[in-house]
Amino acid sequence: MATDWAINTAAMVKKPYFIEKAQALLPRLYRVEEFPVSCEEKRKSKDGYGKGDVLILDFGHNHAAYFRFFCRSVGSPMDAPAFLHIKFCETEKELWEDTANYNGWISKGWLQEEWLHIDELPRLIEMERRYAFRFVKITVLDTSPKFRVVLEQAARIKVSSVKEEDVELITSEDALLQKIDEASVRTLANCMQTVFEDGPKRDRRLWLGDLRLQALTNYETFKNQNLVKRSLYLFAGLPNQKGMIPACIFERPEPLMDDTFLLDYALFFAPVLEEYYEYTKDKETLEELAQCAFLQMDIAMEFVENGIVCEEGKDVGAGVYHCFIDWNEVLDKQCAMQAVILYALRYCRKLCRLLGMPEKEEYYKNLYEEMKQAAYEKFWDTQRQVFVSGKEEQISIASQVWMILAQAVPKEEAAALLERTKDSPVVMVTPYMHHFYVTALLESDEKAKAAVHVKAYWGGMIQAGADTFWELYNPANEKESPYGSHCVNSYCHAWSCTPAYLLRKYGLDKHL
Repeated sequence: MATDWAINTAAMVKKPYFIEKAQALLPRLYRVEEFPVSCEEKRKSKDGYGKGDVLILDFGHNHAAYFRFFCRSVGSPMDAPAFLHIKFCETEKELWEDTANYNGWISKGWLQEEWLHIDELPRLIEMERRYAFRFVKITVLDTSPKFRVVLEQAARIKVSSVKEEDVELITSEDALLQKIDEASVRTLANCMQTVFEDGPKRDRRLWLGDLRLQALTNYETFKNQNLVKRSLYLFAGLPNQKGMIPACIFERPEPLMDDTFLLDYALFFAPVLEEYYEYTKDKETLEELAQCAFLQMDIAMEFVENGIVCEEGKDVGAGVYHCFIDWNEVLDKQCAMQAVILYALRYCRKLCRLLGMPEKEEYYKNLYEEMKQAAYEKFWDTQRQVFVSGKEEQISIASQVWMILAQAVPKEEAAALLERTKDSPVVMVTPYMHHFYVTALLESDEKAKAAVHVKAYWGGMIQAGADTFWELYNPANEKESPYGSHCVNSYCHAWSCTPAYLLRKYGLDKHL
């Protein structure tokens, strides 16, 4: 995530009661040993690997796992260390990427590569770090002219808090849809560790925006409701001094908030809590955490003047806010952020209804109507019949999608609005935003179009070689990256897991 999203003056206010409840829900991790399904060798001699030789192992699918192998020497006694380079790859194309000159702006520590000096053989090598990988490329950088190494008994130990085989995959005559469902379930399983991680390769953190989509998919697949509950209590237990929930948290060595705060993510606490209750009927958690959800709305209102949220980064006396919406760098986010507030107000009203708080529910209802009217006055272009955003009156799909999801657009007009803006040059670039586009189509009673989009977009990743879904996918540029280099892109990412939810919740496979 962008470094300028950090609020360095934020101070954590830890709430021990909430943290203790979260820690009591720490799940066990299942560990499954797996072996390569194939290997490819590039070596000069038949009796071991020498300088420049390469072994590529394929484990069949991408998983979060640990790696081990047995190494011994052949030939003369070892007169130098064996020097190996080991590269872990989620996709086949990563095998051949040269990362030596990596110049992205996030740490090259996320590159899944190790250099090993092995002084004594034979030895069982057990890699300490956990990686996300399908392929392992082992290059012998050097031995000596007198000996070579033998690499054998390679295995990985797959880890997750759930078992993929516990989920019954959809049955469809459409082979691509079946692959999409399988990859969706695998993506979520890889990200379900001791928290809902955003990605097992990178960042390995609990992000609130990702949690929303993971939780929805989990309800339709693994049904591990305690992991959602644990995540809610962790967020509620680690606010800043104003009570704002951070965009993400670190779990180890002890729970800690990050100094990144995103207003749209904070507002999603209300939907996650309300949906958790709808699936579990856990009234105690609802009652304990509702005030935390309401407080995020109070904080959002500090950035609203005359019913309109200010531009991202503008100081209106309460400091500045940042939001995510999507990774497209040219996207103007003001209109979409207005709609996210409207969307969250709907869920705050639902929480009030569940808790028997009629006065507060009425307050949120009035606030919603006020901000909805202001939104039309500020963002609605009467001539072009679309929502625009910013000084340049930008037309983006994101603005239309979020206004539809906020139910600010009459249902009978929503489908036409999406059709008018589908060719906007301000494209969606993340599966995160594409998910909300699909849900906007569903909100518009366009199930057939929603199904087609799921098959085209997520199916595009499958056809590009994916067996788990990616952090970012732009069909026009598969190497696109928000980090300055695609070498650190995540190819198994939480927010891309939702086809498994969409197919089950809405039966989209029946609308193709």
